Amino acid sequence: MEHAAASHFLRDGVIMLGFALGFVLLFRRLRLGATLGYLVAGAVIGPQVLHLTGDAEGKIAFAELGIVLLLFIVGLELAPQRLWRMKREIFGLGLLQVVLCGLALTGAIGLTTDFTWTAALALGLPLALSSTAQVLPMLQSAGRLKTPFGERAFSILLFQDLSIIAMITVVAALSRNPADDAGPPGWQLAGLTIVAIVGLILAGRFLIRPLFRLIGVWGEREMFIVAALFTIAASAATMELLGLSTALGAFIAGVMLADTPYRHELETDVEPFRSILLGLFFLAVGMMLDLQAIAERPVFVLVAALGLIAIKALVIGGIGLLIGMQWRNALALGLLLSQGGEFGFVMLAQAQQGLIISPEAASLFGAVITLSMASTPFLMMLTAPLRRTPEATDRREGPRADGAGALVIGYGRFGQTVAQMLLLSDIKVTLIDIDTEMIDVAGEFGSKVYFGDGTRIDLLRQAGAEDADALLFCLDGQQLDAGKLQAIREAFPDPKILVRAYDRRTLVALRDAPVDCAIREVLESAVAMARQALEMLGDSVQDIDDAEQEYRRRDDARLDVQIEAGDYRAARDMVITEQKKAWRERGKESA
Repeated sequence: MEHAAASHFLRDGVIMLGFALGFVLLFRRLRLGATLGYLVAGAVIGPQVLHLTGDAEGKIAFAELGIVLLLFIVGLELAPQRLWRMKREIFGLGLLQVVLCGLALTGAIGLTTDFTWTAALALGLPLALSSTAQVLPMLQSAGRLKTPFGERAFSILLFQDLSIIAMITVVAALSRNPADDAGPPGWQLAGLTIVAIVGLILAGRFLIRPLFRLIGVWGEREMFIVAALFTIAASAATMELLGLSTALGAFIAGVMLADTPYRHELETDVEPFRSILLGLFFLAVGMMLDLQAIAERPVFVLVAALGLIAIKALVIGGIGLLIGMQWRNALALGLLLSQGGEFGFVMLAQAQQGLIISPEAASLFGAVITLSMASTPFLMMLTAPLRRTPEATDRREGPRADGAGALVIGYGRFGQTVAQMLLLSDIKVTLIDIDTEMIDVAGEFGSKVYFGDGTRIDLLRQAGAEDADALLFCLDGQQLDAGKLQAIREAFPDPKILVRAYDRRTLVALRDAPVDCAIREVLESAVAMARQALEMLGDSVQDIDDAEQEYRRRDDARLDVQIEAGDYRAARDMVITEQKKAWRERGKESA
């Protein structure tokens, strides 16, 4: 019997992983995102289509660990100080979203259907929740989680998780099931939440941190993984035992470890488990999709899903405008959070158990949530041109000739240092960047950065490049090539041209570029670190200077060979791979 169960589990695993692999690769290729691929794969292998595997409810209960792990990783990104700084967004913006969306959806359901107002409230509140499991990975992959936009989205999602406690209380109060009368009152759930959070904070401070410190001393690599999974599971289980959100418990555990030296290692250890389980979660959601309910009332499901997306996008976008977001960012926030969420399934089951809605209604609105989740990648892709900010040239001033002695193109971390040193030397600087978010942030610090693509000759001429003494290109990546720099040199023969080159490969690629200076970024920082290390190891300043000069001599010779060959892999025999003392002895003899 046990062998048969194990064989059945293995067979299901092979089917699910195989279909997930195929559909996710296909949907990635179509640029529709992995989430939609998992949902479609689940629907195909589920009982409604091929019926290759079953027990979606059991699988989703297990796969919800993926959401728990996701919130733990997000917690690792948010140190307690940063989380405290976000308190207004969490309890202000988040509360506003849940209340307004919940009331708007309740009103829409009550006015357009024959559901009672009690049932409309039990349906409207869960639909106000968005999909943490879908939105956070999208923000992470786009690199926007730590931006002001990402923080606002996350603040709303975090408050939604907190609001589940209040929603459970409301549904319990509306319940027609006598068995629910024995449940704890809302004030007790709120008190338990506060006690649980404080308990987890104290446990993290006095138990979990010393545990990781001890493992770090022992150097047991695999024990980090065990300890990380234990911490997450224990935090989630504590919350579940109290009838609270397991994901919230994992998030608190992550926050408690966010400012420790083990944060990056924990994130690396947990990430593979998170990815697999989150994919399994969306597979299970697709398997639970009631296609028969959709087939019986397709117009209702489609209109309800469109209504859900439209109402949430309008309400959240309106909130965004209310707090001063630009309309494009407000629209993006509204669309990003317009879908139903995974916790909506939990609340629908709670409402069904409380005899507030029928099983058919739960199936219909479960399909609405799933359909809205599937629509998010399409919405973000279709509205990308609209959400892009070409109007930035109107709202953010383009460059003009103002008599600056130097033009700094690219005002990131590198460009900021360059510009500040020039200003300290009393050189007037014109700053240019194409990143509107960077321009806004720089403005908060008092820097005037003009908007525009500083590699375009017409824009450089508009900025006064002809009369400048130097053009400093402090750009990331491969935004400049030899041909573009040749055109800039021909247009502006007088100013010095200095280029930030990230590494040796970039220098080799720019070998034919007519520049006066190309600074290899990683070289100078690496040399500075090596000098510090030698000093700490007891070398004299003279020996350190000698070592640096010798390295630079060898590196320049090697670079000359590579540039001549046009291949950074050339001159591998010139790489220093073992101790070299002979050159120092020769130097002493010649002295």
